Amino acid sequence: MNGASREALVAARERLDALTDNTSVDAAELAGELAAVTALLDREVSLRRVLTDPAQAGEAKAELAARLLSGQVGGETVDLVSGMVRSRWSQSRDLVDAVEELANTADLTAAQRSGALDDVEDELFRFGRIVASSTALRAALTDRTATATAKGELLRSLLGGKANAVTERLIVRLVTAPRGRSLEGGLESLSKLAAARRDRMVAVVTSAVPLTDRQKQRLGAVLAKVYGRQMHLNLDVDPTVLGGISVRVGDELIDGSVASRLDEASRRLAG
Repeated sequence: MNGASREALVAARERLDALTDNTSVDAAELAGELAAVTALLDREVSLRRVLTDPAQAGEAKAELAARLLSGQVGGETVDLVSGMVRSRWSQSRDLVDAVEELANTADLTAAQRSGALDDVEDELFRFGRIVASSTALRAALTDRTATATAKGELLRSLLGGKANAVTERLIVRLVTAPRGRSLEGGLESLSKLAAARRDRMVAVVTSAVPLTDRQKQRLGAVLAKVYGRQMHLNLDVDPTVLGGISVRVGDELIDGSVASRLDEASRRLAG
């Protein structure tokens, strides 16, 4: 992507990250809905052209997207896609590519939450190696005369119960809707997305009240500086912490809550 599309994609990624910071959002369900929107936009050329028409006001395009999607997908997906069509896109197809990337990223977020992201990354790599070593399998998966249903059934017979559910969903979507990409190129893109996701450290932040956007930005920047890596914040609200926040990064706990300080004071008095 170039120019406006690249900027629009960066903004869309940030909105997705902000949305999935809320652990109550079902990332896997969000991924499925975004994949459905991808299929719709890929199929309906005139629609995606309208939604990316620079002559149309962004708000008008967002309202159109909301009318079309409301009742078909959840509110989070409607808001996310509406925000995307407000942006400018260099080409209409770039919007479809962006929605698809967000669908895959949401699925990888689901894997990350369950602690399975490393497994998914490894399984994507190993599946690529299997395809590369089997001419017959590659031919079956890329056969243009075979239906998407048949390819999906073949993949489920190969991966079902043997690979993580996220890995299976990602590969099935790639094979059944390649959108002009080679199988190898698609698998490489998925592997890069998984690697990028893994490189973001995850901080579980518990606070007595919801953090403001400014507080989240400042906390993320401070943690990124401390750990030397981009930080993903998983936010939780627990009134029992009384005040302040506690932050867990991996096995390390950074506890600045009032409750923890009271407990420490009580221990010192008792001693």
